[in-house]
Amino acid sequence: MKSTKNKIHITELLICVASAELAGALSALLAGGFGSFFLKYKAPPLLPPPWLFPVVWTILYAVMGISAYMIYFSCGDRDEINSALKTYSTQLFVNFSWSIVFFRFERLRLSAGIILFLLILIIKMIADFKRLRPLAGNINIPYLIWVIFAAYLNIAIAVIN
Repeated sequence: MKSTKNKIHITELLICVASAELAGALSALLAGGFGSFFLKYKAPPLLPPPWLFPVVWTILYAVMGISAYMIYFSCGDRDEINSALKTYSTQLFVNFSWSIVFFRFERLRLSAGIILFLLILIIKMIADFKRLRPLAGNINIPYLIWVIFAAYLNIAIAVIN
């Protein structure tokens, strides 16, 4: 594939961002109301207000979509690009699943295992993306930090309850 690094393909960019946002929105819909979830359990230290979660996740899903777009149109070996996008898709699916297991089914320990697996996938995704296009990897560092924080919350809620 020819390098189209500097040309923006608006339709493809919108599809990548919308796909990531849709995964997040569908997961939130299937997970149910998470605001009431936090009222059922003892809150760990540093638990942010419930309104912050959808704001942060909306931004992070958009960034994920942008980074996937950057990788899709990056220069490099097509097999390496496809492998990186496979990792991206896998982590997006695990992310999707975590919310449902944690909020809908309230399986706190199982969801802790899922989110730890998600962290491994995010680290792999960032590394894969950085090899192809450093900016695509680097813009996902806030996502990694947020999921580390979410893992802390998940594990803390499981332990204190």
